[in-house]
Formats: sequence, structure tokens, C-alpha cells
Amino acid sequence: MWKNLKDFVLGLGIPRLTIIGFLGFLFAVAFATGLAIPPLIGDSLRRVGMAGIMVLAMLPTVRAGIGLNFGLPLGIVSGLIGALISMQLDFTGFFGFFMAVLLGIPFSVISGIGYAWLLSKVRGQEMMVGTYVGFSSVAFMSIWWLVLPFTHPEMIWAIGGSGLRSQLSLRNHYGQVLNNFLSFEIGGMAVPTGLLLFFALFCVILYYFFRTKAGLAIDATGQNESYAIASGVNTKRMRTIAVVMSNVLGGIGIVAYAQSYGFLQLYTGPMFMAFPAVAAILIGGASLRKASVTNVVVGTLLFQTLLTISLPVTAQVITGDITEIARLIIANGMIVYALTRGSGKGGR
Repeated sequence: MWKNLKDFVLGLGIPRLTIIGFLGFLFAVAFATGLAIPPLIGDSLRRVGMAGIMVLAMLPTVRAGIGLNFGLPLGIVSGLIGALISMQLDFTGFFGFFMAVLLGIPFSVISGIGYAWLLSKVRGQEMMVGTYVGFSSVAFMSIWWLVLPFTHPEMIWAIGGSGLRSQLSLRNHYGQVLNNFLSFEIGGMAVPTGLLLFFALFCVILYYFFRTKAGLAIDATGQNESYAIASGVNTKRMRTIAVVMSNVLGGIGIVAYAQSYGFLQLYTGPMFMAFPAVAAILIGGASLRKASVTNVVVGTLLFQTLLTISLPVTAQVITGDITEIARLIIANGMIVYALTRGSGKGGR
């Protein structure tokens, strides 16, 4: 029994056990201070569904040996273009949401191919270059949001009649469509069933993809490129496929995130969205070369739950409104912890 317990503890790892213990402490404080626990859990589930696909976008590049995709904002702005076209065409409901996803995929694929080509030229420095690519793409698109020929009155600035607003409401288009699908409430806890199912669908797709011939070739490229080449694998092509997949998942992820949030955020909104995704997958147990769908799910659950629970608990315990300060300390502290980890246990 003790051996099994020891193996379980070692399998989870001390960092994750520490976070789980801290979560337990926060729940205890929340209960002691009279906070309603079910709504907090429901909000955590919503945030897991919102951010999950963007964390999943880290998986292909890690498995291909490229490392963590700090260029995720490139995929996000590509997905935003599809979402904006869907709004411009006045698509609504599920049709509007899925059209936003489908219209964004070609832009994600094209930008992903260019991004993969760039990364092939800077082998060994992919994560640093990816950070610059992510920031640069956001800055570049900040110019284009002002000049692209969108004309929908809900999208453009009222003064001047041109240029996209910084925040666009999705209420009349496809806001909350996944959250409301098959949703239910139990004991005060709202469960966004459709949003969680959408995240689970992509988890299953990637899980089985990495058991196909192409998925195994990507794994071989990441773990031992010389062996992969000797086995007849076109490693350059596999790395390109991994980058494109990550870019496409980033584009799909931002549409799912935005419909749940209720708004599209343009200009500098996507700038730092890669960092929480990176932190989540590392906290889940991934390393720079090994990661699994389980790492994604566990990491997203831990990161988003801790972030969700800690803010109201802090506001309840400490006098004064310091929730924004607490959010920055907790979120960035977890990111620093995750990024400074030397290694982690990856898995399949």
C-alpha cells in the first residue's frame, strides 16, 4: 500500500502536489469565509473550457522537438480574422461559430507554413524567435485592424466610420453558444457542457492523431531526429505539420475563448496569451520535449482553478480591492515558476 502511495506521489510530482495542496487550502478558506463554493467551481470549469484548446496548441510543437510555441499569437490573430469575417457576414448561432472556425483555418495554415519555414532557419532558437514572431504579428495586425475593409456597424468605430473597434461584442452573433449548449446547473454550479465537450473533442482528436503514422513520425522527429531520418521520415515536413497544427489550434482556440468571454479583443489583446498556455502545460507535467494530452488537461485544470479561486478568496480575506494586483501576482508568479522549471515528466 505504501509503495503504491509513494509511486502515486512520485508520479504526480512535488510541484503538482504543492499546487493541489494550495488549492485545498484556498477552498477551505473560501468555505470558512462564507464564499459559495459551487459557483467558483462552475467558473473554473468555464475557464478550463475557454483556455483548453490554446494549451492543447502547445502539444504538436513539443512532440516535434521544436519546444513550446511562444508564437501562439500568430495563430490567434489568424483565427480572429475568421471570426471577424463571420461577424461581417452576419452569421449567428452555431452556424456563425463554426463558420468563424472554418474561415480562420486557411489563414492559420498559410501563416503556419511561413512560421514553420522561419523556424527551420533558426534551429535551436525556436522559442526565442517564436516570442518575437508572436509579438510582431500582434503589432503588425494592429495596423491592419485599422485598414481592413470591414463595414459592419457593430464592428467599426462610430466616429470616422472605419477601423475596427478594440473590443467587439458577440452577443448578436455567436456569443455563449457553446456554453449554453446542453448546459445545466447543479447545486449552484453551472456546467458549460458544450464548451467542455468541444475541448474534449480536440483532446481525443490529438490523442488518436499521435497514434497514426504521421503522429508517430512527429514523435520520432522530436525524440531522435537522426533515427527518424534513418527510418525514412521527412523530418522537415513533420516539423512543418506540427507548427501548422499548433497554429490552427491557436486559431480555433481563440474563437472558443471569445464566444465564452462574449467579446473579440483586437489590437494588443492577444499579445501575452501564449504565456498562460505555456505555464499550464508545464505545470501539468510536460517538459520541453515530452508532453501528452493528460499534461494539457491536468495543467489547464490546475492553472485555471487556482487563478479562479484565489481572486475572490483574496478579496474576502484582505480589506480593500486588490483583486487585480492579486491576479497579476498569482498568474505571473505561476508563469515564472513554470518557465524556470528545468524539466518535467512528459508522457504519451
